[in-house]
Amino acid sequence: MASITYDAACCVYPGADKLAVDRLDLDIADGEFVVLVGPSGSGKSTALRMLAGLEEIDSGQIRIGGQNMVGVAPKDRDIAMVFQNYALYPNKTVGENMGFALKMRGIPADERKRKVAEAAELLDLTEFLDRKPAKLSGGQRQRVAMGRAIVREPQVFCMDEPLSNLDAKLRVQTRTQIAALQRRLGTTTVYVTHDQVEAMTMGDRVAVLRHGVLQQFATPTDLYDNPTNAFVAGFIGSPSMNLFTAPVSDGGISIAGSTVDLDADTEGRLRRSGLSRVIVGIRPEHLAIADTDQGINADVALLEELGSETYVYAGVEDPSISTLDGERVMLVARSTQRSPAKLGEGIRLRQADRAVHLFDPDTGERLP
Repeated sequence: MASITYDAACCVYPGADKLAVDRLDLDIADGEFVVLVGPSGSGKSTALRMLAGLEEIDSGQIRIGGQNMVGVAPKDRDIAMVFQNYALYPNKTVGENMGFALKMRGIPADERKRKVAEAAELLDLTEFLDRKPAKLSGGQRQRVAMGRAIVREPQVFCMDEPLSNLDAKLRVQTRTQIAALQRRLGTTTVYVTHDQVEAMTMGDRVAVLRHGVLQQFATPTDLYDNPTNAFVAGFIGSPSMNLFTAPVSDGGISIAGSTVDLDADTEGRLRRSGLSRVIVGIRPEHLAIADTDQGINADVALLEELGSETYVYAGVEDPSISTLDGERVMLVARSTQRSPAKLGEGIRLRQADRAVHLFDPDTGERLP
């Protein structure tokens, strides 16, 4: 096990006019589970491959256990990779697949067998050791790939979207198993995913990347409650945060004739900013359907009924506000009622609390 440090680490692909990873700074503690998350092209997989030695570090450093990895071959970094595709040998059994790397390193057969048996027990694969990969389900194959990494007892696990090939139910089950296994082994782990729900439920801390640049590195709770900019605010959370630009008048914000209720701290930041327009962020759970004629006037466009709760998508007719793309604002509110409204129905939305986020419309940064 070892700590990991990205120190202004950069990577640029030949012929590209932009850095794939731009001065990435991360300090990952020994035994920590860190998730790199972001949309396609954000640089998260490149950052992982730089750590594993599969991509060159063009400037800056990456250190594992305090040792600079620039120029160090992948085989000498004591890292185990788990990829999206399982990369199992179809002609070998589960046990042979798991122990193959040890065999190539010249580990005696008895020790290989012991390590494979221990990993198989951890992963509930003992009864499948003599099967070929073709006789396994997708989740079982992924566990074999995990087992192959575990038997090596590396300093660091690198996982590049290992659950992408699994169906939704199996993804939930397997990500729970991976997180629990990492806690049990205590091995420093860097995990890449584009799925923010996966990132939030698995990581001790989460690094959000965009266009190769680190946006925020924090605990899942801090990312959710205190996003550093509008991108993080909109990316983290499902459904995503309601984000729209609105005019500021007399130190306040009005939407469709209803005043946004701000706490004292947020109101003070808005007043100090001196802005005439701001980006307003309100999470769906902080909006509710009003049972009075007070609130934001909106028309129901879509209902997402999930059994225990319903998400109501409602369009707001107010020309003074718009989405970040300049389109009509569609607010999402959460309701614990079943069928709380009808399609096309006019409703009023109210704030369930004062949890409102404000961002600069030019920079997208959170108001200081």
